[in-house]
Amino acid sequence: MLRDRTLCAFRTQSRDVSGEPPPPPKLAFVKKVSPVRRFAADFLELLGSMRFAISLLMFICVASLIGTVLAQNQPANTYIDQFGPYWFEFFDHFSIWSIYNSGWFMVIMTFLVVSTTLCVIRNAPKMIREMRTFKEHVRGGSLKAFPHRVELESAGAPEHSREQVQGWLQSQGYAVRVRQDDDGSMMLAAKKGSANRLGYIFAHLAIVVICVGGLLDSELPVRLQVWLGGKQPITENMLISQVPETGRLGLGNPSFRANMLVPEGARTATAVINSGEGVLIQPLPFALELKRFLVEYYSTGMPSSFKSEVEVTDPVTGHTFERTIEVNEPLRYKGVTVYQSGFDDGGSILSLQGYPLVGPGAKPFELNGKVGESMGITAQQSPSDHPLTVQLTELRPINVENLSEGDPQPKAMIEHVAAVTGSAANKKDQHLKNVGPSVNYRLIDDQGQSREFVNYMLPVELDGTLVFLAGMRFSPAEPFRYVRFPADENGSLKEFMNLRAATQNEALVTQAAERFAERNSSSPEQKELMLSASKTALQTFVRAGFDGLISRVPEAERERILGFAIPMIQFTLSELRDLIRQQQGLPELDYSQENSDANRWIQSAVLAFANLPDYPAPVILTLSSFEQVQASVFQVARSPGMYIVYLGCLFLIIGVFSMFYIRDRRVWVWIRPHNQGSRLMAAMTSQRRNLDFNLEFDRLKTAFNRLSV
Repeated sequence: MLRDRTLCAFRTQSRDVSGEPPPPPKLAFVKKVSPVRRFAADFLELLGSMRFAISLLMFICVASLIGTVLAQNQPANTYIDQFGPYWFEFFDHFSIWSIYNSGWFMVIMTFLVVSTTLCVIRNAPKMIREMRTFKEHVRGGSLKAFPHRVELESAGAPEHSREQVQGWLQSQGYAVRVRQDDDGSMMLAAKKGSANRLGYIFAHLAIVVICVGGLLDSELPVRLQVWLGGKQPITENMLISQVPETGRLGLGNPSFRANMLVPEGARTATAVINSGEGVLIQPLPFALELKRFLVEYYSTGMPSSFKSEVEVTDPVTGHTFERTIEVNEPLRYKGVTVYQSGFDDGGSILSLQGYPLVGPGAKPFELNGKVGESMGITAQQSPSDHPLTVQLTELRPINVENLSEGDPQPKAMIEHVAAVTGSAANKKDQHLKNVGPSVNYRLIDDQGQSREFVNYMLPVELDGTLVFLAGMRFSPAEPFRYVRFPADENGSLKEFMNLRAATQNEALVTQAAERFAERNSSSPEQKELMLSASKTALQTFVRAGFDGLISRVPEAERERILGFAIPMIQFTLSELRDLIRQQQGLPELDYSQENSDANRWIQSAVLAFANLPDYPAPVILTLSSFEQVQASVFQVARSPGMYIVYLGCLFLIIGVFSMFYIRDRRVWVWIRPHNQGSRLMAAMTSQRRNLDFNLEFDRLKTAFNRLSV
């Protein structure tokens, strides 16, 4: 038995007519192929096939369509609001929010590069050989099978006919090669437009080069360092100087795209790269210092342009120079490009005034801090039984809002940055108004639960009354809900906060209820009833709002109960307000006019008390003053793939031009001696036999007919 070879077939032959025995049977042997090698060969064949490459291109086209329609790299809350929690979680598995850097997209790109490269390696040598060969060894008789051919006789000798035909072909741009046969015949093989084959080669090379450039400028180089180089993204809060070596990329990192925030007067030589759930530190070959940040605004208050005046220092040579970075005017130095992508707060210094919202106290307290820092509220300052931590998150010196659409919603910083495109310049809405500075902060309790708040520094006129807007929300996915606190005649919260504290004073509330009952009762019995009703209604309303008044009332009776309870509460609050003003030596107010300032103030106070039970904090912090510190947000990139993509585009242009504008032609002319002259047969072919080819064949036929004369 043969171990390495297998008998494939026996060839048997019968005896011939002479009776001689047939020759011994011939054994055909085929080398045994292992399943692994067969699978590898089939897989290699699949990778190099055109169908596989086209399928990959279809996937890339669909992914690119999604990436074009769906805004990329937005905060998660944006997509949750757009798709809902269920579909967000489903689509998040496919990373469609950053589709061009998703793992599956880069895998498809890699397979496309491999597939197209194999296709080029497999077919380019054959195409180049095809371009270079004249195919002069074609048999003369085979020309009769060509559909485009011409036959004629000439009185000239074969050599004379050859000279005439060769001269005409060369005058038409053909390269000609002659084959001389022993019987005196000659075969002329001519070709032109062979560079047409270069079009296919360059077009496929363009796909490879562009994909390689795209992969090089993607997150793939950074991910490879994480997967294979031992780098670990940092997920904890720490100073850059404390980041271990595993969290730092090398200075020679070939490709990256990072972010850098530089406050005014600060200098940095590092950038931050987002990687998974953490970040990596990318050192730069230079240090950048922000000298000054400049921003200009439209009349609506939206930023029209912003730029950064920076100083760049080369740590190797010590060379220093200044440059201005603007949108669409980046800084390029040592292969790194610095783009102006936005601006942010650089640690503005804030002075806050806090007011208690529970308990009988009304004394304000002061807090001072920086944006980005946290501070505690002491037990003496806060009426809460538990410690609170304040985290200052943002200062907005300008807020332009459309107050006709209700309470304002602070916009994301990206919307302010997008205004430099000119979109805000066309907003002529008369309702747009600059409502002044605002401060955003978080209150964190001892259990780690936090709530987000936004308070405007200046009062805003809404519904004819000046009010302070105090917004809150439980998560970034929710819109801000506001409490409107009425501003007093001095434009402050002091009078309302005194009134709120007075509602917790049993004696003052009783005295205000007595004054209300005295003014509105006609008998002692009615006075007692009104005294008890007004006092109870006010205390219940302050504690639980409208729900406290009607929670135990049948639904059919609720409107009637509110119909007399709300005016009673309003009048009682008016009396309580006057009592406070008397204690402070201020005159009483006139409530006789329905639309007077005093009545509108009380009405706003009633609405504020109605919302206070839902305000999730025992204190409110208002902005007293601030010292703004600007910071520039830069995008820092080293993208050598950009030049590779440019090269791929050049290849694509060459390929398309070659395929569509260079027409390949091949002509064979067989010249044989005939009588005293010669006989000629010419055939012409091309890869694309279109109308132009037919016209050119007609010209060749006409020229050959002239040669026969």
